[in-house]
Amino acid sequence: MIHISIKENLVKLFSLEGKIILLTGAAGGIGEELAKGLAGAGGEIALCDIAENKLKELVAIITAAGNKAKAYHLDVADLGSINDCTSKIIDDYGRIDVLINCAGINVREGFLDVDESTYDEIMNINLKGMYFLSQTVAKHMIKVKKGNIINIASHNSVGMLGGCSVYGATKSAVAALTRSMAVEWAGYGIRANALAPGHILTDLTTVTWEHPERSKYLKERIAMQRPGTPNELVGLAVMLASDSSSYMSGGMVHVDGGCLAGGMPWPYDTKY
Repeated sequence: MIHISIKENLVKLFSLEGKIILLTGAAGGIGEELAKGLAGAGGEIALCDIAENKLKELVAIITAAGNKAKAYHLDVADLGSINDCTSKIIDDYGRIDVLINCAGINVREGFLDVDESTYDEIMNINLKGMYFLSQTVAKHMIKVKKGNIINIASHNSVGMLGGCSVYGATKSAVAALTRSMAVEWAGYGIRANALAPGHILTDLTTVTWEHPERSKYLKERIAMQRPGTPNELVGLAVMLASDSSSYMSGGMVHVDGGCLAGGMPWPYDTKY
C-alpha cells in the first residue's frame, strides 16, 4: 500500500507552482497579503499597481522569502497602460494563468453628494479597468485554451452601506460580470469566480473601525463581532487560483465573519 503524506496531498490539491498570476492592486492592504500568500503557495506573481515604490518593497519581501515576484506599472483606468502591462507580462512569461482583479477605490459620500469626477474615478478603476483588463488577458488565455480569473467583489455586491452608492454599484457589477465571463468563456477553457471580502481592517478602513458609531454598527451585524484581516482572505484565494477549484465557475464566495448570515442574533433562550 502506497502511503501519501498529508503534505503531499496538500501540495497536490493547492500548489500554485508554475502558475503565472497577474495581480492588480498589489500595493494595497488586501493585494499585498494576497501577493505574499499566493507566492508562498508557489505562484509566480506579476505585481501590478501605480505605486511603484511600494511594489519594489513587496518584491523584496517576497523574494527574500524564497518566492517569485516581479513588479509592473499598471494604471487600470488607462487602456493604454492595460495593453502595455499585459504585453510586458506576456513577453516575460509567455502566458498568464491566473488574473486577479483586486484594484479598487472607494470615496464615502452620500448619494446626493457625489460629483461627476468622483463617480468617474470610482467607475473607471473598479469597473471599467477590471472589464478591459479581463478582456485583454482573456484573449491571451483563449490562445492556450486555459485560464482562471478571480475578481475581488465585496459585501457591497449584495448588501449596501450608507455613503457607498457608486462603490456598491461597481461591486454589484463585478459580481454580474463574473457570471458573464464564466458563461461566455467556459468554451475556451476559462473559468471565473468572485471572492467577496466582508468588512476587512486595512489602512483605508481604520477610520471606519475607529469611528464610535460605525464600528458599533458593523460589529452588531457581524456574527464574529470583529473585522476580518487581509490574511484571512489568502486561503480562499489560493483555493480559487489552484486546480482544486477546477469545477467552480461563475460563483461568488463571501469571507465575512457571518455578516450575511445574519450578524449577532437577538436574545434567545438557551441553557448555555
